[in-house]
Amino acid sequence: MNIKDREFLNTEGWGMIMVYLFLADGFEETEALSVVDILRRADVEVKTVSIMQRKTVTGAHSIEVLADMLFEEMTEKPEMLILPGGIPGTPNLKKHTGLDKLLRESVQSPEIYLAAICAAPTVYGSKGLFPKDCKATCYPGMEDELTGAEFVEENVVIDGRFITSRGVGTALEFGLALVSVLKGKHVSDVIAEKIVFQK
Repeated sequence: MNIKDREFLNTEGWGMIMVYLFLADGFEETEALSVVDILRRADVEVKTVSIMQRKTVTGAHSIEVLADMLFEEMTEKPEMLILPGGIPGTPNLKKHTGLDKLLRESVQSPEIYLAAICAAPTVYGSKGLFPKDCKATCYPGMEDELTGAEFVEENVVIDGRFITSRGVGTALEFGLALVSVLKGKHVSDVIAEKIVFQK
């Protein structure tokens, strides 16, 4: 079922379909912004969300990014949650109590996808959110932190509602995989051709 086929009830303040990508100081800029770019090319409504209580977030390489909204301003039910990697971005994501609550609630909602790249899949591992026998990938050397998941050495791994990827060098492939999940492979293939993406 693709994003156009899904409908959500407007309960507890959640309304239309939305994809959120979370930004914390120290995030990997390429992993975040290239994914947002790819999704928006596919007409996916994706919003960048700061967990820093300010909209200006500084990446791991001192690039400042103005987020679309603060965490506290989210009002629409997510179709997908995306965590970019980076240090100390990933540890900052891990310790945010509001995001922790949202991730735990989302695991219980079968219509919500959970995506992460580079170090960020370890956020799911550290919180015990991977389901039994789930396959996942992450940045090389962090495999032991994918607690509860089986590590697979592939650029992008899709297992049920979890989509994980390895790092900056796989960010475009990751973004295209997210498009495939949300809009269909044909849309992903069209975008891949337009941006001259080749594996």
